[in-house]
Amino acid sequence: MTTASTVFVVDDDQAMRTSLQWLIESTGMRVLTFESADAFLAGYYPGRAGCLLVDVRMPGMSGLELQAYLTREGYRLPVIIITGHGDVAMAVKAMKAGAMDFIEKPFHDEDLLRSIRRALEYDQRQRVGQAAREDLQARLADLTPREHEVMGMVTDGKSNREIAAALGVTPKTVEAHRARVMEKMRAESLAELVRMALIAGREEGV
Repeated sequence: MTTASTVFVVDDDQAMRTSLQWLIESTGMRVLTFESADAFLAGYYPGRAGCLLVDVRMPGMSGLELQAYLTREGYRLPVIIITGHGDVAMAVKAMKAGAMDFIEKPFHDEDLLRSIRRALEYDQRQRVGQAAREDLQARLADLTPREHEVMGMVTDGKSNREIAAALGVTPKTVEAHRARVMEKMRAESLAELVRMALIAGREEGV
């Protein structure tokens, strides 16, 4: 996780950036620092693994504005807000908008590191889940329209004879379609195929 992921630190205070970089790198995590939100956006590409550690108050685009931009653009990067005592209300607003955590200055090193580890672990879980969803969609896309029909009826609990009657084909033809569905979906059992159908249904909002 730590070798493949990067902690992106965005803070206009150079001393703070240097201090955070030293602290985070001392645990073996990879760090990249930026002096502004614009500099971060110029150096970050969507899909890069890691988390964002950003100061709430900065010249130009603020930490909250950067978070809102990332959300609007569909970036899934977990965000941790660094805030001063007077900015707690803003930090709470950030949490409600999807930030994972906010850390008040002055902070304990271990509290910050614990928050970063949680964010990186969350990011990794999200990526594993996304990869699984994309793989499932690719398998579904490989099915023919008739195979989609058969899969839907099979996972609804209908027998081969019932499916054959509904489609106007023979049970033997249904069995052949069903075998191809199992093969293309790489399902080891009917129960696994049903689970796939349920996940696909949730993804489509069914």
